[in-house]
Amino acid sequence: MLEFGGSRIGVVSIPRGPSRGMVARRVTRLSCVVVSRSFEEVYGASRADPAAFWMEAAGQIEWVRRPRALLDDTKVPFVRWFPGAMLNSCYNALDLHVIAGRAEQTALIYDSPVTGEIRSYSYRELRDEVSRFSGVLASLGVERGDVVLLYMPMVPEAVIGMLAVARLGAIHSVVFGGFASNELAQRIQHAAPKVILSASCGIEPGRIVAYKPLLDAAIDQSANKPDHCVVLQRDQQRADLVSGRDYDWAELMRGASSVDCVPIGASEPLYILYTSGTTGMPKGVVRDNGGHAVALKWSLEHVYGMKPGDVFWAASDIGWVVGHSYIVYAPLFLGCTTVLYEGKPVGTPDAGAFWRVIESHQVNTLFTAPTALRSIKREDPKGERIRQHDLSSLRALFLAGERADPDTVEWAERSLSVPVIDHWWQTETGWPIAANCLGIEALPVKHGSPTRPVPGYGVRVLDDEGRELPAGEIGNIVLELPLPPGCLKSLWDNDEGFERAYLQRFPGFYETSDAGYLDEDGYLWVMARTDDIINVAGHRLSTGAMEEVIAGHPDVAECAVIGVADELKGQVPLGLAVLNADAATTAEEVVADLVKRVRETIGPVAAFKQAAVVDRLPKTRSGKILRGTMRRIADSETYRTPPTIDDPAILEEITQALRALGYAR
Repeated sequence: MLEFGGSRIGVVSIPRGPSRGMVARRVTRLSCVVVSRSFEEVYGASRADPAAFWMEAAGQIEWVRRPRALLDDTKVPFVRWFPGAMLNSCYNALDLHVIAGRAEQTALIYDSPVTGEIRSYSYRELRDEVSRFSGVLASLGVERGDVVLLYMPMVPEAVIGMLAVARLGAIHSVVFGGFASNELAQRIQHAAPKVILSASCGIEPGRIVAYKPLLDAAIDQSANKPDHCVVLQRDQQRADLVSGRDYDWAELMRGASSVDCVPIGASEPLYILYTSGTTGMPKGVVRDNGGHAVALKWSLEHVYGMKPGDVFWAASDIGWVVGHSYIVYAPLFLGCTTVLYEGKPVGTPDAGAFWRVIESHQVNTLFTAPTALRSIKREDPKGERIRQHDLSSLRALFLAGERADPDTVEWAERSLSVPVIDHWWQTETGWPIAANCLGIEALPVKHGSPTRPVPGYGVRVLDDEGRELPAGEIGNIVLELPLPPGCLKSLWDNDEGFERAYLQRFPGFYETSDAGYLDEDGYLWVMARTDDIINVAGHRLSTGAMEEVIAGHPDVAECAVIGVADELKGQVPLGLAVLNADAATTAEEVVADLVKRVRETIGPVAAFKQAAVVDRLPKTRSGKILRGTMRRIADSETYRTPPTIDDPAILEEITQALRALGYAR
């Protein structure tokens, strides 16, 4: 038995009853009484009696074989949630709602400003498309447990492909569209997909990215070759197909037959999602079917405050975990309408793009990255484009993926007049670790904090020796084991790497590699990645705290602080700032103000004396600022251009700015 929140968990019984499987004509549910409870009560229940808590949540999922045990801990640390239970994730996302009376409700809205196309699918239409494409995959030999890799742009066929793979009980691995061939080849080599789904091209503002040549080159580089590739031919650019290996998506669909969902075990993999490792080589995060379905459906209702029939928009990409969790699965599990957006926050066509989408589709909740909001704020600091749209449908804005500086949060609160919720989670967890849970009870906001740990998670802060730190002291943020349902079960074909990367340093805990603290009210403050905590003459300082001060400058749109090598102090902080489009002060004046602000707010101990104004910061396509890469450039170390970088040319711009300060020699 494992201890979880002070309780022993293992086997728990739930009411028995006939299972109606995937061909049910009516929806069965475990009966439960919904009682309004405070956040303290819900969180306390999740820690005091996790068996009852998660079994109640599991009652909202349609099972082929209902769970009779909560957790299999016979092979710690490789625990399995809901062992022995069976389900199908695609059934819970689509077929269930058709049967339950939502057949004609809109399930998916595709909005593409880069092509000028808007298309929508009802639950019935989406189920039928997915079922037929499952027939295509089955005709190509895809079976339960096989891997299908997707290398696609933000088009409905990508969502259809993911769900079709899940319908067959196979495993999908989505690679961000437009990745370079060598990065794609690594993932093909590692995942060994039987079939690859792709498209002829992706579309960026002002240019077309040909996918097929990148895919062909990646297959050539990989020792593991797919049996077949299915290519979606887009009007903007068609691709040449390899005879005998490649098939046209539309042609296969014309002759396809529908197939039913394949029941699979709750512990069997649903998908592999590759994330960059500390060595620069990808790690394949593995998500199971059962725990994933339970956690995501619960989270969309209780964290994000959504109800069936609401419209949810996660402005992300299906290549990232946000797209997996909150474009595809969670909204469809709950019976919501989800928005798939092929565009940018600015430039398609302007900084009003997001507000146009919200008005057009009556979006109730928007989830995006802080960097997207900062881009909009930089172009429209007074929020004039916001006032051009009717945003009365919008109830909340959620931010995650990058630290949400208080200045940006306050700007959004003033401009939108809705709750702006900073929350924190990781690719590995798949759903929020800390958040202000609007679906339970809205807690007082503390700008800079993602609020409290979400029910189900035990969050602790430890020093480097594993000792728990008192409130207010910065240390290593860790999560108590076992992790709740929905988190990664291991790394694909790398159990040893899973233990080494996440579990070895602090026995009994999952290491997040984030640093921060818990305050006296139990609020979590995530200050930086652990390698962004700098040691200035023996003082451990958070670059995140300095970034908060810099971001508060009225002319600063976004910023980054990195620790650079110093012969005397070991490390000193260096700031890089991007100014608002309407900034009136000079770069020299801004730099002087920033140095003064940090000195006055954090103190001389920060040794913050250098900063530079730059046109833009290097980021991943999901919006994370590449602080580690900039640090290595500043320290004149060899570095590898991250495969996820949005525009590699920015690194040369940063190099020149750092050389002007005496770094990057």
